[in-house]
Amino acid sequence: MAKVETLAVEVSCSRDALSVTLSDGRVVSVPLVWFPRLASASNRERSDWELIGGGIGVRWEAVDEDISVASLLRPENFMRLPDKSGRPAARKKPRG
Repeated sequence: MAKVETLAVEVSCSRDALSVTLSDGRVVSVPLVWFPRLASASNRERSDWELIGGGIGVRWEAVDEDISVASLLRPENFMRLPDKSGRPAARKKPRG
């Protein structure tokens, strides 16, 4: 039996969150600050989105932003998230 892929069907942005309604009925909301181009975009630019790949992702042409459903469902696999402790993540010193 083939695995059914979860797709985006609707998108909205508030002042501080991106919300994506999925084909299985879930709504995923994430902080807008995760996507600096969207965070700095106007309301009009944020509302001008299109589904790509039949819903595997969302595109905002005016701000050159593409976000996949997979990255919203598993953000730890796709982006650097802030350290929950509030401290900057430790960096390794380059070996020289």
